[in-house]
Amino acid sequence: MQISDVFTAYADEMVQIEAYLDQYISSDIKLIPEVAHHLIDSGGKRFRPLLHLICSRLCGFTGDSRFPLAASIEFIHTASLLHDDVIDEAVIRRGKTSANHVWGNSASVLVGDFLYSKAFTLFSIIGDLEIFRLMSKMTNTMSEGEVFQLMKCGDTNLTEAEYLSIVEKKTAVLISAACESAAVLACAPNEQIQALRQYGYKIGMAFQITDDTLDYMAREEDFGKAIGKDLEEGKMTLPLIYTLAGCSQAERDMIKTTIENKSFSPETIRKIFALIQGSGGIDYSLNCAQTFIRESINDLEVFNQSPAKDHLHAVADYVLSRKQ
Repeated sequence: MQISDVFTAYADEMVQIEAYLDQYISSDIKLIPEVAHHLIDSGGKRFRPLLHLICSRLCGFTGDSRFPLAASIEFIHTASLLHDDVIDEAVIRRGKTSANHVWGNSASVLVGDFLYSKAFTLFSIIGDLEIFRLMSKMTNTMSEGEVFQLMKCGDTNLTEAEYLSIVEKKTAVLISAACESAAVLACAPNEQIQALRQYGYKIGMAFQITDDTLDYMAREEDFGKAIGKDLEEGKMTLPLIYTLAGCSQAERDMIKTTIENKSFSPETIRKIFALIQGSGGIDYSLNCAQTFIRESINDLEVFNQSPAKDHLHAVADYVLSRKQ
């Protein structure tokens, strides 16, 4: 089963989520929907809302509250991207000029804040205190992850454990909440709530590790962002961390000096890419992602066989096989 088949199975429900996105992006301040739509309409796959819908179906929940909740999750994700692009001084996002590059940093930050507030407006419509608690904790953790990554930017001594902590806080907790919240709405047994929390967490870890690894192996037209951008921004991701731990002292010094002095040139970037590709860093990172995926599949054993369970398996396969 392909990921496109999964999206097709939820097409009617996704239409209702899109309606919520359109309704709650609206504002009398024209710049707000203009900036928000620039990113929301730029080809994002709605991966997190899709996971929420699948998990809702898996738990037998068909209530209308799944639609505003899925929309709120997409708002939070979009807000985090707007803020990330400001911090990273990004030029490209999803294959097109980033919002901060078009309208400036101030507009991007403020519209990101607007989307966060709209997400919590949608939570209030749902009116479930446990959902409020879950999402409040999640957004707080995401903010901590952003600050921690900022602190560690350009730190060539970043450990694998610290890297995984950043991935958890910045990416995995949102995907985990997208899955867990469906079980909470369904008033599912605690065993199922915990299972979907763990499934989402591990899918999120694998998703970001794969994303970071693609930065060293994908073509820019496939990937939707500038290849090598993580390196130039001083982001220490798993392929580079692994390479630094295993290369020679001279190679390590060259990489560290380049990153710490921001002395990037096409030749230097090519050398670092070659070292990463020759060190086994890419295989190591993809194997790490594969381990998370394998464990995520095991977490679903508490559920009976169903089409929705098959859909979650297909999502797991997609995370490892994707090019963008």
